[in-house]
Amino acid sequence: MPQLAIAKEFLSEYAKLEKPVQKAVQAALAKFAQATHAGLHLEKLNRAEDPRIRTIRVNQFYRGVVLAPATGDLYCLLRVLPHDDAIAWATTRLFTVNQVLGVLEMRDETQLQNMTGPLRLAAEATPARLFDHVKDSEFRTLGIDDQVLPIVRLLTREAHLDALQHMLPSLQYDVLVALASGMTVEETWGEVSKHLVNAAKPDRVEPDDLSAAIGRTPDQVALVSGPEELEKLLRPPFALWRIFLHPMQRRIAYHDPYLGSVMITGGAGTGKTVTALHRAAHLAGLYDSGVPILLTTYSRPLTAELARQLDQLVENPEDRDRVEVITTDQLAVRVVSDRPGIRPVVLTSRELVSLADTVHPDYAGEFLVDEWEQVLLAQDITTLEAYLAAARTGRGQGLPRSERPSVWAAIEVLRTQLSDLGRWSFLQVADEAARILQQEDGPAVYQHIIVDEAQDLHPAQWRLLRAAVRPAEDDLFLVADPHQRIWQHRVPLKNTGINIIGRTQRLTISYRTTQEILTWAVRVLGLVSEEDLDGWPDSREGYESPMHGRRPIVRRFAEWSEERAAVVSQVRAWLADGVEPGAIAVAARVNAKSDEVAGALRSAGIEPEPPGPSGGKVQVGTMHSMKGLEFQCVAVVGVQDKVVPHDRAIVPLDVDRAAHLESVQRERCVLYVACTRARDRLYVSYSGAPSPFLPR
Repeated sequence: MPQLAIAKEFLSEYAKLEKPVQKAVQAALAKFAQATHAGLHLEKLNRAEDPRIRTIRVNQFYRGVVLAPATGDLYCLLRVLPHDDAIAWATTRLFTVNQVLGVLEMRDETQLQNMTGPLRLAAEATPARLFDHVKDSEFRTLGIDDQVLPIVRLLTREAHLDALQHMLPSLQYDVLVALASGMTVEETWGEVSKHLVNAAKPDRVEPDDLSAAIGRTPDQVALVSGPEELEKLLRPPFALWRIFLHPMQRRIAYHDPYLGSVMITGGAGTGKTVTALHRAAHLAGLYDSGVPILLTTYSRPLTAELARQLDQLVENPEDRDRVEVITTDQLAVRVVSDRPGIRPVVLTSRELVSLADTVHPDYAGEFLVDEWEQVLLAQDITTLEAYLAAARTGRGQGLPRSERPSVWAAIEVLRTQLSDLGRWSFLQVADEAARILQQEDGPAVYQHIIVDEAQDLHPAQWRLLRAAVRPAEDDLFLVADPHQRIWQHRVPLKNTGINIIGRTQRLTISYRTTQEILTWAVRVLGLVSEEDLDGWPDSREGYESPMHGRRPIVRRFAEWSEERAAVVSQVRAWLADGVEPGAIAVAARVNAKSDEVAGALRSAGIEPEPPGPSGGKVQVGTMHSMKGLEFQCVAVVGVQDKVVPHDRAIVPLDVDRAAHLESVQRERCVLYVACTRARDRLYVSYSGAPSPFLPR
């Protein structure tokens, strides 16, 4: 039976095909997969640069391009194009296995041959060549093959190298760019190895072994094990690009057991979540101790999305059953509820503040709740003496030592009232659950814990997770981006009780969004100091995207009503371009604006839904609610002064300078998070004066 592999480029094209053509593609692939002799359905091309290239008929107007092996039964579907385009593309490409790196490579052989003459003429007129400083042996060490090397020796200017970008194998082009920029051979290998499944070169490479080469190129080609997996690959179209685990992510996710806790950081779109999902799947397949694995984060919409993706990723029901996907709050409630006579009923933040408003005439409820959560619970303070000595870094209101006993007494009253009512706060439950687990000597609650969006956890939640798993190999696998911290919790990493020294890794390649959107969005963050990161191991150095596309659109309006109408028109235009409704999102800083946009869309006949696992509708919500989600097109509206940053979220400078700077940076992060939800297109608008965060 033939085995099928599918190139990522085909998946991108498939998503843009009309529904009848998609159905024809599915029918052709199903017929191919059922055939005992795959060659019966494949047509050889005359005058093709690669004798292994074939085409497969999709319908009267479309053909698929297939790479067929000289031996073996692994066939790779490369493209689906209109008939003439498919023939033109197929006849000019040559596929090889890189003899150093072992990966599958493609080059436009016809174009390269056509370029040789003009490059030779330019070289004859210029004594110096671009790569005179690099030896042939060094080129070969880095994977430049003997077919490319003669052309490389003709290059005299970087502009000539740029012209070859889409003709050369991509990794070989990356090597040449690195060397042309002045990198040493060692530095160049460091950059190139990021893209390999294994950082080390393979011991042996067979030039005709397509199966092995495809296995080393998972960021470009996916093996399809059967009809069920093929069906999963082809639905829903927008989610297809997320299936691929890129080499650096794969090395992290499928690493041998880590000797302890590990921290993975990276910017938006670098694949932290998909890496965490694969780590959970990997551990579930490795261990069967009877003790479950926890995959967790701070919010229910995010855990629902994690659970959905894990269901798609893990085929074996027994492996899937080993992984529990719940929020840290749900875990805390369960631990406390297991104690006899305790069934915590948790108040919302608004309900908690309303209750706190009745406690003391001199202290607002919001102040008391924040003092309790961000100082007492954050630092695990249980006595007045400890509170008197506590630092209050990051708090938005100064509090002299002489006044702390009064505040302590007010918080005690709040706690008593909660107890009398049988009510709890979420962080109070987390604190109590951590205390329970710390005092018990029984078996661990979990064998391994994987945490997504770790930068937004509260210290009480960190204590809970640390107590829920024993320190051991693979105990905690944490993924985070301190530049995406959108909540008030400020947690110096050294205070989490989790040791990651020597076990931190950083993802730098954004596979979600284009370089144009990324460059613009990073400027929203401004300059972030090491102090702002609280010791979290991350920076924006090397953060980049291999994808390119349109620049973000930024529009100004005189009135909100005009801006609201314009975003409805923009959503209509995206839908008319064939973008799926579920791949479109609209975000605003405040509920009032997002609610008004949702109403305007309904009036226009476009039904929206709140952010979360998509039911196939345009998603509309606040910037905070977009955290952890991804879309093809995103509109961020209401990005005006006094709203972004939101006045109520900013600590006045004259109250606390450190807290003021932190609150401003947190608001920058909120806007950055919203903008980096976009994969292909970003639309930003405002009415009146623009937000000071918008790049000039």
